[in-house]
Amino acid sequence: MDLQERVTDLESRLAFQDDTIETLNDILVAQQQAVERLQLQMIALLKRQEEMGGQFETSEEEAPPPHY
Repeated sequence: MDLQERVTDLESRLAFQDDTIETLNDILVAQQQAVERLQLQMIALLKRQEEMGGQFETSEEEAPPPHY
């Protein structure tokens, strides 16, 4: 393999690697945006659960229903 073929091969590999890195970066950015969106949704759900939690709590001091 002469020098010109080696340089051409290396340039080809470099172009392929650059394309792969750019594709992976785009995927990583999209995943990060999805993670951030899911984190915001989780925070909203936790707040909603805390707000609704008081509605369904029963007091232990309440007498059992009459059929017991």
